Amino acid sequence: MLSALLLVGLGVAVFVGFNVGGSNTGVAFGPAVGSGAISKLGAGVLMTGFAFLGGWTVGRRVVTTLGSNLVEGDPFTLPVSIGVLFFIGGALFVSNVFGVPASTSMTAVGAIAGLGLARNALATDVVLEIVSWWIVAPLIAFWLSGVVGRYGYDAIEERLALGGTDGSVFAVDTAGTVPRPGLADETTPREATGVVLVVGIGCFMAFSAGASNVANAIAPLVGSGQLSMNAGILLAGGAIGLGAVTIARRTLDTMGEGLTDLPLAAALVVAVVSATLVTALSAIGIPASFVVIATMSTVGLGWGRATRAEGELVVEADDVVEGMTDPGPDVAVGDLYRPWATLRVVTLQNAVPAVATIGAYLLFSVW
Repeated sequence: MLSALLLVGLGVAVFVGFNVGGSNTGVAFGPAVGSGAISKLGAGVLMTGFAFLGGWTVGRRVVTTLGSNLVEGDPFTLPVSIGVLFFIGGALFVSNVFGVPASTSMTAVGAIAGLGLARNALATDVVLEIVSWWIVAPLIAFWLSGVVGRYGYDAIEERLALGGTDGSVFAVDTAGTVPRPGLADETTPREATGVVLVVGIGCFMAFSAGASNVANAIAPLVGSGQLSMNAGILLAGGAIGLGAVTIARRTLDTMGEGLTDLPLAAALVVAVVSATLVTALSAIGIPASFVVIATMSTVGLGWGRATRAEGELVVEADDVVEGMTDPGPDVAVGDLYRPWATLRVVTLQNAVPAVATIGAYLLFSVW
């Protein structure tokens, strides 16, 4: 029979996973929902399945890192695990309330590192390896996207022809005995291919989110021995799915409306670069920040397009960092890259993990 304290721990773990599902679904499937390729429910179902797949396969290494390798010894008693999860979930909840673009992975690492510092048991070498990748990975994302933005973006956009068709991209012909799916009347084959690609990359992003973020919900409980690895991943996957089909609807509304003027080709570039880096880092056990990597990829894409020959008009200019809308033909090229806006966003992304680290340290210093 489960103890009351363990039920509390499981509840907090579900709360963390619920928030992960709610926030990451919009990021992964906003372009697909905004283009009319899939419904919000379809996005939630795909998010659930692919996030679970990412957690079940690649995410195990990240669970081991956070639950066993980050703090030396055996610090995760059940009460301590609940305390750490409260800081992770609480910090993420506050960030969602105030609209701060926080990283779940950085917040989780911060809370566990605060515990390790308070107990003089922090595995410094592991922390330094993680932090070094936190610095290197966004820089890689920036430069990769910058190269694409400067030299290849127009070719990608033209090749994929990811314009916007009013209404549904696909339709079902019910005139015959057997319903037959096909393209809607105004949809071109090239555009349909692009939309399918958007959905596919959304699934890849969901996979990478599960690989990196499943550990944030369950690592302390798995590290304390209260949950097996498989049971923990099942719990986290279910919680992420619950968030994906409920509170993610708001995120999808926001992302869908915000992305209607954003070229889907730009969203694809950012998605491919970010999801690839996050999945690669998860495979070696590094809890990666999708939020930070995606932000720097977006900035890099805009910077690359802004550094073309002087006076050349580069497109849909305000698609860096915030807003992501088409300001029209009179926008200065310099508006494509705004260093101060970038600095503000990155600063906010690091503030929430810092709060979790300091809060956990103060709590466990006196506990």
